[in-house]
Amino acid sequence: MSDFKTLIAKVKSTITEVSVEAAKAELGGSIFLDVREPSETADGHVKGALLIPRGLLELRVEDRIADKARPIVAYCAGGNRSAFAAASLRDLGYTNVTSMIGGFAAWKQAGLDFEVPVTLSAEQSVRYSRHLLMPEVGEAGQIKLMQSKVLLLGAGGLGSPSAYYLAAAGVGTLGIIDSDVVDRSNLQRQIIHNESRIGMPKVESAAKTIAELNPDVKVKAYNTRLTAENVLEIFSDYDVIVDGGDNFPTRYLVNDACVHLGKPNVTGSVFRFEGQITVIQPGVGPCYRCLYPEPPPPEFAPSCQEAGVLGVLPGTMGLLQATEVIKLLLGLGSPLVGRLMLYDALEQKFRELKIRRDPGCKMCGDHATFTGFTEYEQFCRLEPAT
Repeated sequence: MSDFKTLIAKVKSTITEVSVEAAKAELGGSIFLDVREPSETADGHVKGALLIPRGLLELRVEDRIADKARPIVAYCAGGNRSAFAAASLRDLGYTNVTSMIGGFAAWKQAGLDFEVPVTLSAEQSVRYSRHLLMPEVGEAGQIKLMQSKVLLLGAGGLGSPSAYYLAAAGVGTLGIIDSDVVDRSNLQRQIIHNESRIGMPKVESAAKTIAELNPDVKVKAYNTRLTAENVLEIFSDYDVIVDGGDNFPTRYLVNDACVHLGKPNVTGSVFRFEGQITVIQPGVGPCYRCLYPEPPPPEFAPSCQEAGVLGVLPGTMGLLQATEVIKLLLGLGSPLVGRLMLYDALEQKFRELKIRRDPGCKMCGDHATFTGFTEYEQFCRLEPAT
């Protein structure tokens, strides 16, 4: 009759063990597989390690590590569970698996770097439970959303639904820039505001609504106009920019700043019964100037204030913008890069146009050099040159 010491010795005789020093040399080339329980990994793990508890290893590992020839360094707290894990992986067909002697305790004792993971509280696990059920999101994806920063240009028709749903999804920091105040005429479509806030700065009203919806979300309110003087400073701290502006000078300014900083820009617009949206991802696809090298004359591009807009239309387009933002943050699906999506509410139809990068574009072309920002008001012919 065998005891545990005999059993573990037998298992270790059939696998390859490596020292902490040898394991460290494998960082960047091998998958580090932590087979401890979540209560243990909450105190820290090797940076970038794949976390699969020993009891679930055989059930989950083939979904997480498809390449069975990939080098794997398994570790636990002290080296025993990882030995059993290495043997199991061998039986599953993995051909290059080692077990780290001494486990995570030896790693820490050697003074090697590790990271303490962010974990969800009990309340957050309930709030985001539908995300946690999705393999494409899960806890890791939800934590990534909670650590992300998104800036919204405008707390109006497009910014309202975008901000509301990004907050509900748990995006950790939302910056909102808008210099306007809430007006009764806004309430037909700008759902983040209400009657009691008429006259209040829109950024303050939006922050109040978001705080009541999701206290996890930090709102940074910029009660100011976006200008060439402040755009780089404001944009620099964010992962994705959402352009819900309603005029061409702002759209060109946002585009140029995003291309210069390398920030993705989810830009949308609405007009009466029609909307459009695209994603500008510098270095990957075309920019706004590739789509519209020159702005149309003002008489061919009236604002919503002049031409009107169906109240639900900004909701449709704003939600599409929020969807694209989440896809970008989590690396999911195919963002609308190089594609312009057009929506006709009257016909309830979507169309898609391909956008090609212009090699001669002054912002993203082959020989483009950033020389500063244009006089956008004059460029868009909204004010006469002086």
